[in-house]
Amino acid sequence: MTFKQKVYNQCIHLIDENINSLQNNLNELTEGLKNDSKSSAGDKHETSISMAQIEQEKIRKQLNDSLQNKSILEKIDIEITPVHIVKGSLVKANSMYLFISIALGKVIIDTKNVMILSPQSPLGIKLMGKKINETVEINGVKYFIESIQ
Repeated sequence: MTFKQKVYNQCIHLIDENINSLQNNLNELTEGLKNDSKSSAGDKHETSISMAQIEQEKIRKQLNDSLQNKSILEKIDIEITPVHIVKGSLVKANSMYLFISIALGKVIIDTKNVMILSPQSPLGIKLMGKKINETVEINGVKYFIESIQ
């Protein structure tokens, strides 16, 4: 398995964990609401139901965002090795790795730091379309592109 495949698999794993966690939270809230609806009525009761419904909507939005991110990941063909940086590229710059896909942040894979970032992020925007040996600068930091997978 290539390093790029390991990075991709880690992204899928992180998204799946997030989706499962959100679904569990949503199920617990739904069960809690069912049990609360059997309780007595009153202002406190109505307030707790309203707060739980607001929390449900918040979790549903997060779940929808995570499902969209998983869909984006699943459309990436990691087998291609592009000449320039595109969505799905694993870029080595300044001795660190950048995986252009979705915004997940920093992970460590095989003792290597990998920043998983969206092509819409400020750094992602600057990197898109660049080639090996080119440089981009953001926030005073220059990123020299050493390799693209």
